[in-house]
Amino acid sequence: MSDLFDFPKVEFLGGQKGVDYQAAKGFNFYNPTEEITIDGETKSMKDWMKFSVAYWHTMDQRMVDPFGEGTAERPWDVNGVDDMSDLDHAIAKVDYLFDFMDKLGVEYFAFHDRDLAPQGNTLAETNANLDKVVDRIAEKMEETGKKLLWNTSSLFTDKRFLAGGATTPFAEVFAYSAAQIKHSLEIAKRLNSESYVFWGGREGYESLLNTDTKRELDHIAAFFRMAKDYANEIGYTGQFLLEPKPKEPTDHQYDTDVESTLNFLRTYGLENDFKLNLEGNHAYLAGKKYEHEARFAREAGMLGSLDANMGDKQTGWDIDEFPNDIYEATMVMYEFILNGGLPTGGLNFDSKVRRGSFKPEDLFYAHMAGMDTYAAGFKVALKMYNDGWLEQVKADRYSSFDDGIFADFDKGAKARDNKLTLADFENYILNKTSDEIYATVESQHLEAVKQTLNNYIYSVLGSRFN
Repeated sequence: MSDLFDFPKVEFLGGQKGVDYQAAKGFNFYNPTEEITIDGETKSMKDWMKFSVAYWHTMDQRMVDPFGEGTAERPWDVNGVDDMSDLDHAIAKVDYLFDFMDKLGVEYFAFHDRDLAPQGNTLAETNANLDKVVDRIAEKMEETGKKLLWNTSSLFTDKRFLAGGATTPFAEVFAYSAAQIKHSLEIAKRLNSESYVFWGGREGYESLLNTDTKRELDHIAAFFRMAKDYANEIGYTGQFLLEPKPKEPTDHQYDTDVESTLNFLRTYGLENDFKLNLEGNHAYLAGKKYEHEARFAREAGMLGSLDANMGDKQTGWDIDEFPNDIYEATMVMYEFILNGGLPTGGLNFDSKVRRGSFKPEDLFYAHMAGMDTYAAGFKVALKMYNDGWLEQVKADRYSSFDDGIFADFDKGAKARDNKLTLADFENYILNKTSDEIYATVESQHLEAVKQTLNNYIYSVLGSRFN
């Protein structure tokens, strides 16, 4: 492996005293070789978690914001410029990605098609440029054993997509989008991508005044069906994923959150072809907690992959910060464990360093911090799961449904063949006094539950620094 980044290989520090700046230079919680058993299945931590480097942020992000130019300094720059109009430069940049992953100890990466190569005047020229970069990626994958977690198409960056790609009102743009997706799926097949993501960055509307929403939803559903049909045709078996986001850049995007996306899939009969890729920052923008989105996706059997990032609860836009909230990571990883992991997904760092962290080494520090945060959350969540604590809390809360006429109610409700009627409940409750009913209502003890969660975090993680 070439030595392109001036940074040493990142190592597991084994829980050394981690209260100074030096602790940021290695992993305290993420131990890739540590064996972890969940419900009788034993794998290494790296195989459970499957961290992934996002090409668009790690390799392409210049740290521009709406009020300032980019600050990034990168080893592949020529005279301070990352010239993506130069195909040779784009090909050479691939080597830096693989050097970065090697030193970080990450086995997976993800990309949009337009992250990789310059566009041409026609789609044919653009595809030819892209294929040359993909050739180099294929070589490096063969050489290193690194894997593609997922790829996707950018149907939002170019100005042709100003009103969307699959929901555009312009037929020529729709045709272009379909053709672009076709080639992107061929790349997924070639690189053995574990999943394929559809993120509808501009698939929505800016105003209802000029939007035929039903027609647009019909179009994007047909688009997804064509994509699945073509994947079947070429033998691509990766998991299709939709990524919810409520807004930005549009006023309203159709895949707003988990529940609206599930409704869309079921309405159009696509629920057997897709699962969901969830992002922390998108959950914030939807007014939800990340663990809420993970819970509802998991319970629907639709949790496919996770984008590991977070937002700022005071900032109303998508800042894609590397995760550092252990409480949130614990709750998301608890859903991860209940889901049996992410067989065709992983934890992709759709995250970018802060604008003031412009040195190449900051890319390492940021990923290390994110990996340690989620590894710490994983350890706490696993202890909670093995103890059965949270499941017991929930079982106790609903225990009154376990006896008497209610004993089989939940089973029947789940199977949609509940045998009880409103009259049965009336006969049961009609002559009970208010005091009898009040006596069955118990305290929720929610503050104690939250403190117990804190105690799990202290007990599992605190010992690593004592």
